[in-house]
Amino acid sequence: MEIRRALPQDIRELLHCLKMKSKYAVVLVFVISLVIIEKENNFISRVSDKLKQSPQALAEANSTEVSPAPAKNGSLASLQELDAAFSQLRSHLYNITLQLAGNGDPGPRRHVLLMATTRTGSSFVGEFFNQQGSIFYLFEPLWHVEKTVNFLPGGASAVGSALVYRDVLKQLLLCDLYILENFISPVPEGHLTPFLFRRGSSHSLCEEPVCTPSTKKVFEKYYCKNRRCGPLNITLAAEACQRKQHVALKTVRIRQLEFLQPLVEDPRLDLRIIQLVRDPRAVLASRMVAFSGKYETWKKWASEGEAPLREEEVQRLRGNCESIRVSAELGLRRPGWLRGRYMLVRYEDVARAPLQKAREMFRFAGLPLTRQVEEWIGKNTQAPPDGNGVYSTCKNSSEQFDKWRFSMPFKLAQVVQDACGPAMQLFGYKLASSPAALANRSFSLLEEAQPAWVT
Repeated sequence: MEIRRALPQDIRELLHCLKMKSKYAVVLVFVISLVIIEKENNFISRVSDKLKQSPQALAEANSTEVSPAPAKNGSLASLQELDAAFSQLRSHLYNITLQLAGNGDPGPRRHVLLMATTRTGSSFVGEFFNQQGSIFYLFEPLWHVEKTVNFLPGGASAVGSALVYRDVLKQLLLCDLYILENFISPVPEGHLTPFLFRRGSSHSLCEEPVCTPSTKKVFEKYYCKNRRCGPLNITLAAEACQRKQHVALKTVRIRQLEFLQPLVEDPRLDLRIIQLVRDPRAVLASRMVAFSGKYETWKKWASEGEAPLREEEVQRLRGNCESIRVSAELGLRRPGWLRGRYMLVRYEDVARAPLQKAREMFRFAGLPLTRQVEEWIGKNTQAPPDGNGVYSTCKNSSEQFDKWRFSMPFKLAQVVQDACGPAMQLFGYKLASSPAALANRSFSLLEEAQPAWVT
């Protein structure tokens, strides 16, 4: 108690404040406090000894010339100098103490939007955030919105759909999951639904207390993969979202970056946008496998050369590339409302160095990269060749990202290059001038990423 009374007022306030931290922080504070006390006692002892010396002895001890000032003024100057030095050290120790004690503090609430298009590797990259235990992650929640908007009488314009997506997205980032009840079919009863799209792709929806006991005779269209859970209780899910420190969403249904400005400027959100892009030739090759029925015309033309490609098909491809390019150019221009809030990432860079890119993305988002995330990346980027399904997030990433180039007919690559040339140039994807160049592994189709993309 005597030692504690001897502590300066600001140190006592520091200890009182840090008592409210976690157990781990308390231990650290205790150790740092002992260091502070010892340093203070040493300083007090040194000050007392020096004040007992004459000004000349004091000057000799400090290897400085004797001041012509009287002894009284010399002692006062030395005391002020020592006091300033002690104050500086105390401030430094104060900052170190807060940093050490704050290691267990998750910091401010962050909101992350992974913005992509289909078959760009967004499910794989989204898992980086899904694996982080303090993040509430949702996989494609706008899927329900798209289905509802598309079936409205007369359909909806691209602008109208984007506005609906944006407003729903804002509510989801704020943990208002009830907004989805307006779009889930059949309509949830009592806030319960077994029909939330890809529920099993979100750890937060498959862990306690959100994972309630399974119910017999209830058909689960979308279910948790590693445990049996009852129908999703949206109330419990919303509460779980509030308890998590951060929120991350993955969507392939928002392409117009400018529509997100109200979300970025919303004071309730601390939004970071990561736009994921991929070589459009690889995207088309992947879509022709994953969505085979929609690309029958492309496949027949590529393999048989029967009927020419319909102009609307090529225009749709060009329009997709242009919307991605326009959004990326906006982000890279760094307008005031988006500065520090936007990051462009190429899937190929993630595939070649997944852990490095994960660190960059988490650093940009202001989130800690946990050991669990690192272990998941190590485990899921070294999959055997036969373990790569169409929708799998387990990839031998360094070998798979450009596999498409050895099976794509050159004339198909040419169509993509003609339609998506401006986007490919912006993102650093090289054009293949011949079938030999396309299939030559020693010829890289990827330029080095620009530093501006990762800041």
